[in-house]
This record gives sequence, C-alpha cells and structure tokens, in this order.
Amino acid sequence: MTAIEMPGLTLVPRTDEKQSAKDFKTDQEVRWCPGCGDYAILAAVQGFLPELGLRRENIVFVSGIGCSSRFPYYMDTYGVHSIHGRAPAIATGLAISRPDLSVWVVTGDGDALSIGGNHLIHALRRNVNLKILLFNNRIYGLTKGQYSPTSETGKVTKSTPLGSLDYSFNPVSIALGAEASFVARTLDSDRKHLTEVLRRAAAHEGTALVEILQNCNIFNDGAWEPLKDANTSDDYLIRLQDGEEIRFGKNRDKVVVRGDGGHIVVANADEVDPSRIIVFDSHAEDPGLAFALSRLAHFHSLVDTPIGVFRDVARPSYDRLVREQVEGVIESQGPGDLQALIAGKDNWIVS
Repeated sequence: MTAIEMPGLTLVPRTDEKQSAKDFKTDQEVRWCPGCGDYAILAAVQGFLPELGLRRENIVFVSGIGCSSRFPYYMDTYGVHSIHGRAPAIATGLAISRPDLSVWVVTGDGDALSIGGNHLIHALRRNVNLKILLFNNRIYGLTKGQYSPTSETGKVTKSTPLGSLDYSFNPVSIALGAEASFVARTLDSDRKHLTEVLRRAAAHEGTALVEILQNCNIFNDGAWEPLKDANTSDDYLIRLQDGEEIRFGKNRDKVVVRGDGGHIVVANADEVDPSRIIVFDSHAEDPGLAFALSRLAHFHSLVDTPIGVFRDVARPSYDRLVREQVEGVIESQGPGDLQALIAGKDNWIVS
C-alpha cells in the first residue's frame, strides 16, 4: 500500500516494514463502557494508521480530559494525556518544534468546546499542522451525564433537570467560522466513511478538524440514531461528494438548491429546474457554501444532516511558516545570543 503523503512535515522516517492494526494496539485494557462508540473509532484509527507508512515513534496522540481522552493509552505510539481543553495548545508546541512528527489531537465536545473553546479556534485559524478528532456525543460522559455545549435546547440531564436553556454549538460551523482549512463530519459506526475522511485529513497540510458523531450508550443513548438506522439514514444524511450534485434520499429524490434570498434549501428533485441543483466543491476558496451546508441540519430532529468533507483548501501551515521565519533570521543575522537578549536595552533595576 502506498504511504499517504503529508505536506508540511519534514524528515519523516518512513518504514518499509508491513504494518497492521495490531502494531498500533497496546497491552492496556480498554476501559470504556461496553457498547461505547469510542471502540469503533479506536478500531478505525488503528486500522488506518498503517497507511501513513510511518514508524510509530513518529506519531503522537495528544488528548485533554474526558472519555475520549483515554485514547493515547490504547495507541502504541507516543502519547500525551494533557489537561482539560488544552490539548490543541500542547499539540501546537509539538508541531512547531518537531516537524518529523504526525500530531493528532483527540478531544470531546465538552473538552474542546467549553473550557477548550479558545484553544480550538486559535489552532484552527492559525492552521497548525494538527489532525483534530472531535468525538461528539452531545453529553458529558466521564462526569456522568451533564449537558455539554452540543446538547440540544431542552435537554434534560443531571445538571439541567428542567431542560437546558442553552443554544447548542455546531462544531462544523464554528470551525468554518474560524477559517479552518479542512473541516469534516463523519459517524463512529460508518467504518468506510470514517476511514475515507481520516485519509483525506492526514493528507492535508494544516489543521484538519474531523467531527465524529459518537454514541454514549450510557448517558445519551441514541443521540444520532436516525442517522445510523438503516431505515432512516438515507433520508436524513446528505453525503457530500466533490463534483457531484447534492442529492440524497432513498430514491435520490431530494436535492439542495439555491432558494429565495440566496439561502440554500432542500427541495424535491422533480419540482425544481435541474440547473438550480448545487454541485458540491470542498476545494472552493470561499467557505460560504460549506457554512450554509453546516446550517442545514435540524439539531433536534437531525433531518438534513450533511456528512463528509465540507472544506479542504490549501494554505501554508503555521508551524512551517514559523520555522521558515526563524531560519530566515538565522541566515541573515546569525545565531541569537540569549544572554545579550536578557541583558539588552529593555531591562531595568528595581531598588
């Protein structure tokens, strides 16, 4: 299998040894609740990593706090189990200082979008060479069932016994609003689709955010059920494919078109002019269509939920630009002198 090329990384030792998912499994007991969607994601990631063609010591997983953040223990690579919401910040330091590493962040909807919200959006806008896997189960699972930033309005939980009054976050919309260069959404239970998205994320230079809709069968079971049930998924899911009309439904009879006022809407295919049907392009420089698509989903009923890669555009990664800037200064001015900097003009004595 041909290794996936990862722009923005340098001096990455490749391995000619044939690898399998087993090579990325540790001897640690996997401690998630039986039936948790995290198992499916773990298996998919372990099965995908051999495609990178990297030695395990050139891959690192950084996590924050939450059920998803146990992930590094189960990956036979380097790993950092960091602090609540700060995984993107720690991963940024790694990506800048170690261009020989493929850096992955594993986080949850609570970890990434509450205490970690600012760290996430700044990593996205800077376009640091990170692959961020955001497990979204719409609940705080590790602390046993409180509402999270993605819980729907009216959600009854242990911390909102009368129903949540909050208006929920849409992770894809947030990422696109932060000018992320790669944004995708997939499902924990769709191994093929999840792997395809991981493949594209790995090949992208810069921050790739992948929202993974994941089930917590203990504290929020069935949160995404209409999207997973074989009887309803075709009518609920909009699968985005580059170069193809946005068409879905069991009979492919629903389409996305430009409506009045410039908004995009879902319509019956036999009721609209075929020329109005939108052809999708994740590589469009303007994120307007991608953002509009992210707003289609009804977060209570889950009707019209797009999945796939919403945006995939080329932009130099922040870490590469930082290294080039430093190298340019050294080339023009020579190595710096730390002691001279400390004892320079901008210091004073307090007596």
